[in-house]
Amino acid sequence: MTQAGVYGRRLGQGLHSKQAPVLITRSLHSAALAVTEVRNDDPTPGISGSLAAEDAYLVSLKFRDYPGCECWEQGRCVTKADVRAGATYLYDLKRDPRYVIDKPFHSLFFYLPRSAIGDLAVQPRGSRIGELSYEPGVGHDDAIIRHVGASLQEGLRRPDETNQLFVDHMMLALTAHVGQTYGGLKPAAEPSRGGLAPWQVKRACERLDSDLSGKIALQQIATELGLSVSHFSRAFRISTGLPPHQWLLQQRVKAAKQLMTVRDLPLSEIAISAGFANQSHFTRVFSSMVGVSPGAWRRETDGGREKI
Repeated sequence: MTQAGVYGRRLGQGLHSKQAPVLITRSLHSAALAVTEVRNDDPTPGISGSLAAEDAYLVSLKFRDYPGCECWEQGRCVTKADVRAGATYLYDLKRDPRYVIDKPFHSLFFYLPRSAIGDLAVQPRGSRIGELSYEPGVGHDDAIIRHVGASLQEGLRRPDETNQLFVDHMMLALTAHVGQTYGGLKPAAEPSRGGLAPWQVKRACERLDSDLSGKIALQQIATELGLSVSHFSRAFRISTGLPPHQWLLQQRVKAAKQLMTVRDLPLSEIAISAGFANQSHFTRVFSSMVGVSPGAWRRETDGGREKI
């Protein structure tokens, strides 16, 4: 089946990069949102390939300097400027953005269809969004995109250890930020109480707890509760004190502790049973949240014999 958006392999081919790992989520009305990491340390000089003319933007976070970047739109050179590591650039896919590749580069590209940004505007208290504030070749010092990019870069490096709830949460936050910062979207007023109803909390927690691997999407749970994704995420945090992906991590650690206490299982099996990708992933998350490694916790708790 042909990929519909400019992300992943399709984006990598256009930028002459063989490796283009991608994480994908869905917006309120199922439009794809994606983040792709593209890198080429030894490029063959030439202009990048023409990307599909879509009603979408690419928001790019640069990881390395790129002096004298020559940007093209609609078949002509529109600017030539130095690109700095840490800066954010916007590209309008309707304008056929391209640039001359003649130096090593390393960037993240967030694929944001206009329909996904517009989804935020139709929610309660949302404001209508037209075009994003966009100038070719003009970079922005955007600390939030740097933070989101760094978080998702870890997920791109360890896709087996990245739960879908985390990707959904981060991409939703980035889309809202882009809409507010570059599209004039007014943030929704925080409700005074605004949490989920008790039955909604119970249902949401049951759905999350039923799949500790984190494959269930935020959109699926929100739809079952009759809420938008952003409303559900905000209300869940108000009700539980944690965003869904952090709540799920706590449940994984809780399940792992129960297994280590009542069953004489190897840590590698406990890791899989509790929803972690592998023992290394389990050890890293458990140690971060509990303060000691799983093996040390088990020895301190019951003196049991650790199996590896």
